[in-house]
Amino acid sequence: MEKLINEFSVGLFFWQAVVFILLLLLLRKFAWKPILGAVNEREQGIKDALDSAEKAKLEMQNLQADNQKLLQEARAERESMMKDAREIKAKMIADAKEEAQEAANKTIANAQATIEAEKKAAVADIKAQVANLSIEIAEKVVKSELSNKEKQIALVDTMLNDATLN
Repeated sequence: MEKLINEFSVGLFFWQAVVFILLLLLLRKFAWKPILGAVNEREQGIKDALDSAEKAKLEMQNLQADNQKLLQEARAERESMMKDAREIKAKMIADAKEEAQEAANKTIANAQATIEAEKKAAVADIKAQVANLSIEIAEKVVKSELSNKEKQIALVDTMLNDATLN
């Protein structure tokens, strides 16, 4: 350090200062401005990227909210459809039971009507058979009663007495 102080020259110092200042001016004009411009441009790009990222984040939150809303709507619609399907199922079962009951009642009514008709036919048949048997028995009795003249006169008298009394 002492050597520098002892060999100090004002002219050399002046020219070195001029060259240094000139170098600073050249660097400022040709290097610092483009470097600072690039740094500023890079800084602005980073700010824009951060703003874009923030906007994208907000959009994602909005999309998630929309997705949740759509999901809830879809769930509600599914529940509504399931409820409707259950109601339709219950109605179909009730209708089927009602139709089956009506068919059973109709079949029972038809069977009862058939039974009643067959019963009436059987009763009529029995009455006809009883009438035929009665006529046959009456014929046999009348034949045996009318074979004798005295019995004929007694029968006619009895019938006349009964006819006048009634």
